[in-house]
Parts: sequence; structure tokens; C-alpha cells
Amino acid sequence: MNILRHFEDVPAAQRGGVYALGNFDGVHLGHQQVIKSAQAMAADMHAPMGLMVFEPHPLQFFFPERDFFRLTSFRSKAMVLQGLGVDILAALPFDASMAERQPADFVMDVLVNGLQATHIVVGYDFRFGKGRAGDTTVLQYMGEMEGFGVTVVNEVKDGEETYSSTRIRELLAAGDARGAARLLGRPWSIETQVIKGDQRGRTIGFPTANLSLAGHVQPAFGVYAVKVTIEDGAFAGNYLGVANLGKRPTFDKKDVLLEVHIFDFDGDIYDAHVNASLIEFIRPERKFDGLETLKAQISIDSEKAKQILAQEG
Repeated sequence: MNILRHFEDVPAAQRGGVYALGNFDGVHLGHQQVIKSAQAMAADMHAPMGLMVFEPHPLQFFFPERDFFRLTSFRSKAMVLQGLGVDILAALPFDASMAERQPADFVMDVLVNGLQATHIVVGYDFRFGKGRAGDTTVLQYMGEMEGFGVTVVNEVKDGEETYSSTRIRELLAAGDARGAARLLGRPWSIETQVIKGDQRGRTIGFPTANLSLAGHVQPAFGVYAVKVTIEDGAFAGNYLGVANLGKRPTFDKKDVLLEVHIFDFDGDIYDAHVNASLIEFIRPERKFDGLETLKAQISIDSEKAKQILAQEG
């Protein structure tokens, strides 16, 4: 998959494609319907298929002080999209200049003169341009005027529930990891580098890989059964474990970490890229009155996680 970071001077091989537009945070099953529609159109037209997103997310630009809420980091999103067979990821910078573009200017500057798109695919609620003034009607009108096609994908539902990033965030905040996975099409995961913590887990017999949630949505604090992929280094591979997500109130900590205890593992994986998937919520985070009580509870949580993961296969 080729990644574009600008819309000016696009290489010839990446012009004239079919582009799906949107934020695609989470790349959930609703997003995947938009992507599949674009892929089918690209196959019919013998054209490359691309995805256009903004990086950073527009809300991060407009509200930099707000706690961030991403379901997927850019790296994770790119890996999922590559797995789905996307040819081009146009990750365009969202800055003051982009924020001020009127809808018609966005279409002409980015889609027509920049990417030279032959067809555009969007979801039913797509908005664009300054003040989100552009919608699918404006886009279709511009397509007729400028000679590119437009496909609008209708709302996609799971029964009565609409596939949406907002709904997935709500499910995660409620500790419903399985509900979030149903809409995502895979378990929600955090992919980042292992950082050094207090190394207290090793002293009580439960070493952990510590992952920062900075920049990500924060699911319900508590203990989860997890699947872990170590992506690089001597210990690269797939593992099972149990994790505590939260502030570690027993030790009066304030920062939020995902502390992952990998079963039957004692390797040094500091700085390795790790992908930890939340499979099922076991219990809320709570404060313990001492290390022995905490150790006993971790043993109970570990056995529960092993049972859950054994049923997963």
C-alpha cells in the first residue's frame, strides 16, 4: 500500500483512482462496506483504489485541549487497511489552510486537480469543507459538473444498531468489549511500544508489559482477558494474557496504563511494538489493602482469563 502525505504533485501511478473519503476511525464494519464499494468500482474501472483521511483528525485540530478519543492510531489504521487490500492511503494534513477551504475549493483542489479522482465513494453522513458545509448532495453536484462519479453508501446496521465509531466508543466505555468487537469485526486493540513502569509486577510474580493509552479512547477501567501480538524482536509472536487497564489505585497512581501480564512469558520486550486486544471484561478496577490480597486476586483473574481465552480457541 502506498501512503500519500499531500495532494500536490501526486505520482502519475496514483492519479485517477477511485477514492473512499472519511475518517474511518476504527475501520469498523460500516466503514468496510464503504471500502468494499470503492474496491468493486475500482475493479470495474481498472483503476487503483484509494482511501483519503485527514491526519491529525479534524477534531484534534479544533480542540487540542480535549482528551483524545481515537479507536485506532494512524499506524494501526494503516495496517488494517493494508490487510483489506487498499492500494493508496492519502493521509492529508489537516491544518488551518485545509480547515478554511470551502466545499467547492476542497473538491477542486484536492479531488480534481490533486488526486485526479475518477470516482468518489462516501458514507451517507459524509460532510466536508469549512464548517462542514458540504454534504453528499453538494459532492454529487460537483461530480456532475467536473466529470467524476459519486457513490453514496447507505447506513449499515447490525440489527437495529448502526455501525458507528461513536457507538463503539460507548460500548468500550461501558466495558462491553465483545459488543465493540461485533461492530468492529475484530476485538478492539491498542498498538504501541512497551514502556518501562515501576517493575513492581515482576517482584510479586506477575511481570507486565506496560502500554500507554495516550491518544486513544479509554475503555472502562478494569481487568480484561487479552490476546497479545509482539510485532518485532526476538519474542515476536502471538500470546495470551490478562491485563489491568486503569490508574492502579492500590499504589495511588494517576496515569492510565494497560498493564499486560502474558501467561508463561518472562522475556524482555521493552520498546517492542505490541498489539493487545481486549477480549472480555472480567471485573472493575479496585483498590486492594495489600500486596498479598492483590496477588491472590491476580491469580483468580488469570484463571478466569485462561477460561475465557480457551473458549475463544
